[in-house]
Amino acid sequence: MGFDKQTAVKKYQINPSDTGSARVQVALLTERINSLTEHFRTHVKDHHGRRGLLGMVDKRKSLLQYLKRTDLDGYRKLIDELGLRH
Repeated sequence: MGFDKQTAVKKYQINPSDTGSARVQVALLTERINSLTEHFRTHVKDHHGRRGLLGMVDKRKSLLQYLKRTDLDGYRKLIDELGLRH
Protein backbone atom coordinates (compact mmCIF):
# COMPACT_ATOMS: atom_id res chain seq x y z
CA MET A 1 0.00 0.00 0.00
CA GLY A 2 1.26 3.45 -0.72
CA PHE A 3 1.78 5.84 -3.50
CA ASP A 4 4.56 8.01 -4.83
CA LYS A 5 3.70 11.56 -3.81
CA GLN A 6 6.71 13.25 -5.41
CA THR A 7 6.01 11.77 -8.84
CA ALA A 8 2.41 12.97 -8.78
CA VAL A 9 3.44 16.46 -7.65
CA LYS A 10 6.11 16.75 -10.36
CA LYS A 11 3.75 15.52 -13.07
CA TYR A 12 0.83 17.86 -12.30
CA GLN A 13 2.48 21.01 -10.93
CA ILE A 14 2.06 24.25 -12.83
CA ASN A 15 5.47 25.70 -11.94
CA PRO A 16 8.50 24.22 -10.08
CA SER A 17 7.44 25.54 -6.67
CA ASP A 18 3.77 24.46 -7.00
CA THR A 19 2.88 21.81 -4.44
CA GLY A 20 -0.65 22.76 -3.42
CA SER A 21 -2.65 23.92 -6.41
CA ALA A 22 -6.02 22.34 -7.09
CA ARG A 23 -4.52 20.24 -9.93
CA VAL A 24 -1.87 18.78 -7.62
CA GLN A 25 -4.36 18.17 -4.81
CA VAL A 26 -6.74 16.32 -7.14
CA ALA A 27 -3.87 14.20 -8.47
CA LEU A 28 -2.67 13.32 -4.96
CA LEU A 29 -6.19 12.50 -3.76
CA THR A 30 -6.71 10.29 -6.81
CA GLU A 31 -3.48 8.41 -6.08
CA ARG A 32 -4.51 7.90 -2.45
CA ILE A 33 -8.03 6.83 -3.39
CA ASN A 34 -6.69 4.28 -5.87
CA SER A 35 -4.26 2.83 -3.32
CA LEU A 36 -6.98 2.66 -0.65
CA THR A 37 -9.35 0.94 -3.06
CA GLU A 38 -6.84 -1.90 -3.29
CA HIS A 39 -6.62 -1.94 0.52
CA PHE A 40 -10.39 -2.35 0.85
CA ARG A 41 -10.43 -5.31 -1.52
CA THR A 42 -8.30 -7.12 1.05
CA HIS A 43 -9.73 -5.62 4.25
CA VAL A 44 -13.47 -5.70 3.67
CA LYS A 45 -14.44 -4.88 7.27
CA ASP A 46 -12.31 -1.74 7.63
CA HIS A 47 -15.28 0.60 8.02
CA HIS A 48 -13.36 3.38 9.76
CA GLY A 49 -10.90 3.56 6.88
CA ARG A 50 -13.78 3.55 4.43
CA ARG A 51 -15.16 6.66 6.11
CA GLY A 52 -11.85 8.43 5.50
CA LEU A 53 -11.96 7.28 1.88
CA LEU A 54 -15.40 8.82 1.43
CA GLY A 55 -14.08 12.10 2.86
CA MET A 56 -11.26 12.06 0.29
CA VAL A 57 -13.73 11.40 -2.52
CA ASP A 58 -15.85 14.36 -1.37
CA LYS A 59 -12.80 16.62 -1.15
CA ARG A 60 -11.70 15.61 -4.66
CA LYS A 61 -15.21 16.24 -5.95
CA SER A 62 -15.29 19.77 -4.53
CA LEU A 63 -11.81 20.54 -5.92
CA LEU A 64 -12.92 19.28 -9.34
CA GLN A 65 -16.01 21.48 -9.19
CA TYR A 66 -13.76 24.45 -8.40
CA LEU A 67 -11.50 23.62 -11.35
CA LYS A 68 -14.49 23.21 -13.65
CA ARG A 69 -15.78 26.63 -12.59
CA THR A 70 -12.46 28.47 -12.92
CA ASP A 71 -10.48 26.63 -15.64
CA LEU A 72 -12.68 24.45 -17.85
CA ASP A 73 -9.94 23.45 -20.32
CA GLY A 74 -7.56 22.53 -17.48
CA TYR A 75 -10.35 20.56 -15.81
CA ARG A 76 -11.06 18.55 -18.96
CA LYS A 77 -7.37 17.87 -19.51
CA LEU A 78 -6.87 16.77 -15.88
CA ILE A 79 -9.78 14.32 -15.81
CA ASP A 80 -8.55 12.81 -19.08
CA GLU A 81 -5.02 12.41 -17.68
CA LEU A 82 -6.27 10.88 -14.44
CA GLY A 83 -8.88 8.71 -16.12
CA LEU A 84 -11.80 10.07 -14.13
CA ARG A 85 -15.34 9.84 -15.48
CA HIS A 86 -17.36 13.03 -15.75
